[in-house]
Amino acid sequence: MKIFRTAWGYTFVELLIVVMLLSILAAAAMPLVRVTARRQKEAELRHALREVRTAIDRYKDASDRGMIGGPNQRLGSEGYPPDLKTLVEGVAVTGDASGRRLKFLRRVPLDPIMRSTDWGLRSYQDSPDSMSWGGQDVYDIYSKASGRGLDGIPYRQW
Repeated sequence: MKIFRTAWGYTFVELLIVVMLLSILAAAAMPLVRVTARRQKEAELRHALREVRTAIDRYKDASDRGMIGGPNQRLGSEGYPPDLKTLVEGVAVTGDASGRRLKFLRRVPLDPIMRSTDWGLRSYQDSPDSMSWGGQDVYDIYSKASGRGLDGIPYRQW
């Protein structure tokens, strides 16, 4: 009667096949991870643009209602803020002796694509597709990123 020894463990070829299968699966998942990260950055960009544009609109509404600006409002500003810093620092309320200031943003949001707070600005007097700021006021903002979104539209046109 012969005693057979059973082999414990895996052979080198079996380990090699398992490693190759795992690397193929990981390679297939990497593009999905990249697209997911890019989609998240684009959602953050949309949110930041909406936040600043809403603050600009609230500033314009307050100016139109006469809460801010008053007689010393800059000529040609059309009631829009002179820069983004004004939205953060706030503006004195017209006719309020207490010195209260209306603030429209807590901070200038970060452009998640460019990783900076350096936004492209447009004034009311600029053309809608202008990529240079006239300097009169801030009517709109856009990202300075040069790429295109997942939807094919350039970031500068969002």
